[in-house]
Amino acid sequence: MSGQSITDRIAAAQHSMTGSAINKAVCKATTHEVSGPKKKHLDYLIHCTNEMNVSVPQLADTLFERTANSSWVVVFKALITTHHLMMYGNERLIQYLASRNTLFNLNNFLDKGALQGYDMSTFVRRYSRYLNEKAMSYRLVAVDFTKMKRGIDGVMRTMNIEKLIKTLPIIQNQLDALLDFQANPNELTNGVINAAFMLLFKDSIRLFAAYNEGVINLLEKYFDMKKGQCKEALDIYKKFLYRMTKLSEFLRVAEQVGIDQGDIPDLSQAPSSLLEALEQHLASLEGKKTKELTADTRASTLSSAVSSLSNTGMSFSRMDEKERQQALEEEQARLQALKVQVTHHYTKTHAQNDTWYSLGAVRKQTDREGLGVTGRRGLGDRDNMQWNQPGEKKLTGGHDWQSKTMSTTTAWSPAPMTPAPMAFPMTTPQVAPQMGPMGGVQVMTPQPMMYSQPVLRPTNPFAPMPGAQMQFM
Repeated sequence: MSGQSITDRIAAAQHSMTGSAINKAVCKATTHEVSGPKKKHLDYLIHCTNEMNVSVPQLADTLFERTANSSWVVVFKALITTHHLMMYGNERLIQYLASRNTLFNLNNFLDKGALQGYDMSTFVRRYSRYLNEKAMSYRLVAVDFTKMKRGIDGVMRTMNIEKLIKTLPIIQNQLDALLDFQANPNELTNGVINAAFMLLFKDSIRLFAAYNEGVINLLEKYFDMKKGQCKEALDIYKKFLYRMTKLSEFLRVAEQVGIDQGDIPDLSQAPSSLLEALEQHLASLEGKKTKELTADTRASTLSSAVSSLSNTGMSFSRMDEKERQQALEEEQARLQALKVQVTHHYTKTHAQNDTWYSLGAVRKQTDREGLGVTGRRGLGDRDNMQWNQPGEKKLTGGHDWQSKTMSTTTAWSPAPMTPAPMAFPMTTPQVAPQMGPMGGVQVMTPQPMMYSQPVLRPTNPFAPMPGAQMQFM
């Protein structure tokens, strides 16, 4: 199955008609298409979590509704979208998820009617349990372990003994839920499960980094603890060593499915001699007979162990720095693309304005030229204008009037603003009016005027004209 289904298209169209942009984006991110949610839809939803006028409960409820679908593809992508928003969205989303009594109830989910339905349903159930545990961790400690400050002055390195002993088991439970995904390279066969695995990979790096720093803090305080605290701390350390082995297996899978070797941190375990020193110290506190280590030996062993775990922490820090740099480059690329788009739009708009301005100027210039020649010429007459074309014999008697003795091939150029000088008067001869018998004005018909040669004569409408006399009744 590939591409969006008819159901996806209908649902998106319905949300477009109702004006619900969030619901439409969720629908687009969780289609039946067997590929991870598209980045543009995820980015839009991340933006929504940062908008104060957007209802986070409504957004979360829309995602929960999508997990009620019978298709493993839709449900899996809804979980991926939720996980992505928990990682990169505003913190108020995970706060809301942590405040709910129940999140994803998919322990019995099974898609029997689709290709890969049985296999993928197993990972849907495991994935939902991890997201539930991630939200539960936030509820218990009011912090996301994957986002907390790290380093020598970080949260886990500066935490006191009592709080540290309560916090580390919470990280253990979340990490257990993540590692229980247990996908091998042969099972990462499509874009959906690959998208989920990439998010789990990033969470595992950050989560174990916090876990590692908490254990370093624990070891540094171990030999100053009370007997009960030492017992709990030793148990935590043993579980830590086991989870470090499990994480190494998880990272080997990541390497096999194409994640760059440079993106996978090195896990440096503490020397086994440290575990012996911890057990002997607890035994001595319990009053058991055991070989007591000297202070120098104990200090040397502890220093070596802390150094090894610190190297692991530095490896995780390099991973974080690389991801931050990549995110910065992507943001700069987006800003550059936006700048180019805005510049293109600005240039296009000004080009259109210049075009309209030029057309207006041409129209005005053409109209002025037309009025200078005929007084009524339109825009379409500007080109190819030529008067008295060769072979033209008709005389109209107006502005076009010419003597028969003139060459009929004389052409007028449209360029000058005013017509060229003519050898003959521009107007027809004028005659005085004649009073009719009833007192009206009778216009005398003008007589044709012929000259033997082209000469300039004064134009005087009141001068005596041959054949035209003034008579008064």
